[in-house]
Amino acid sequence: MKVKFQADNDLDRAIVHGVVRRRATVDFRSQPMDAVDDLTVLHLAAQESRILVSHDVSSMPAAFAQYRRTSHSPGVLLVPQTWPLADAIEQLVLIWELTEAGEWVDRICYLPTLSDFRVRG
Repeated sequence: MKVKFQADNDLDRAIVHGVVRRRATVDFRSQPMDAVDDLTVLHLAAQESRILVSHDVSSMPAAFAQYRRTSHSPGVLLVPQTWPLADAIEQLVLIWELTEAGEWVDRICYLPTLSDFRVRG
C-alpha cells in the first residue's frame, strides 16, 4: 500500500505544498487540527493509516511511546525546523516513491537520517 501523510499542526505548510507540487498524486492531508494534543493527533492519523509528519522533536517521541503502549501507529517522521525546506520535500517525495506504508508501522524516525528515534516506553 502506498504511503499517505498527515501534517501535524506545527509542520510548515510549504513542505506539504512542495511535496504535492512535485508529485500531485501524493496523499498529504494538511487540514489544521487546532487545540488537539499529541496523543489525539497520533490517533487521528492512525485512523486513516497516515504517517504523521511533524516538527515536534521535543514532545512527540514521548507521546508516541505512550500511544504505542496500547495502539499501533502507521509511523511518525520528525523533520527538524532548521532543515532546508527543499531537503525535507525531497526526502518525503523519496519516501513516497520508494517505500510502502507497511515499512513505517510503529516507527518514529528523524529526518534526514531516517534512523529510528529512541523512545522510552
